[in-house]
Amino acid sequence: MLIVIDSKHAPVSSAFRQLGSVRFLQTQEISRSMIRDADALVVRSETRVDEALLDGTRIRFVGTGTIGTDHVDLAYLKRRGIGFASAPGSNANSVAEYIVAALLVLADRFNIRLRGTTIGIVGIGNIGSRVERIARALGMRVLANDPPLQRVTGDPRFVPLDDLMQADIVTLHVPLTRDGDDVTYHLFEGRRIGSMKRGSILLNTSRGSVVETGALAQALRSGHLAGAVIDVWENEPAIDRELLSLTTLATPHIAGYSFDGKVNAARLMYDALCSYSGLSVPWRDPEDLPLPPAPTLRLPENLRSLEGILGFAVRRCYDIEQDDAHLKATLGRTGGDAAELFRNLRAQYPVRREFSATHLEIPAIYDAVRPALDALGFSLR
Repeated sequence: MLIVIDSKHAPVSSAFRQLGSVRFLQTQEISRSMIRDADALVVRSETRVDEALLDGTRIRFVGTGTIGTDHVDLAYLKRRGIGFASAPGSNANSVAEYIVAALLVLADRFNIRLRGTTIGIVGIGNIGSRVERIARALGMRVLANDPPLQRVTGDPRFVPLDDLMQADIVTLHVPLTRDGDDVTYHLFEGRRIGSMKRGSILLNTSRGSVVETGALAQALRSGHLAGAVIDVWENEPAIDRELLSLTTLATPHIAGYSFDGKVNAARLMYDALCSYSGLSVPWRDPEDLPLPPAPTLRLPENLRSLEGILGFAVRRCYDIEQDDAHLKATLGRTGGDAAELFRNLRAQYPVRREFSATHLEIPAIYDAVRPALDALGFSLR
């Protein structure tokens, strides 16, 4: 078979060559004419997969290396009998690590002690559940909200969204939905943001349209919110430059872009394509995994707080402030097409390994912090 793959998957997609010919295309090159003769298509969230793209092609299988599927016309695929697979959970750990990195920067900038700070988590799925586990390991007080999961499980730990509005930090981990019982489009609009605790901080790594851009910008300008960490944006890639300038931390939709997460996503799509095609060809991991910035790291013995210890380790594995500075410097230039600049930052994003790739040597004086470092996923020595 001929498999067309978005080139962002190229570093982790060598295994697909076991199944047939592979053609890598840049995101903007994926068009009906370029995939007309292909049997399978593997995309990311920037590609709209619908009748306009697929009509007249011989595509029989579509995979997306993302959790969300709002860029895919699933009803059309079903009518055409086209197989489909997404990658739920593949980048969950990557996003959770991004949240940890953000929390540690917030703790430093706003002089916050994480232990005892209240965090509200909206959406307790693959990502939210990891964030919840880590937050509890850090001694944070967790308020969890997930109406669909609450209806299914009856779990008493879930609370109404209104109860989260008094949290010090609120982080969003929901899909984008526009109809049904649990609409998330502009879930955080002017009224909802206005009901948040004054001086609190909002994090969004879900979908840009879960938060109303104008309302968030106004809350930041007025000082009602002390800060915001934004990875996903309305109208991507043409993001709002004013909101960008108001954020505490801003990144170009890369929270889930760890190399490890991309490998997980590719494996899920590979297995689904094999199943759909009736093939039994085992997946092969990339032969040369890139090394993390610090394959082995020893904690110095002069760190005096939980935030200092964790911050030292996390920043040497992933420096979220560098991503923030790069985005703001790139889009802060006068002139230039914001959409194209944003798109290029995503396409050229450097390799990022997850914390588990780093072996952490911990002096005995930090034994009390070992459970927190273990919860973050480090390989401990």
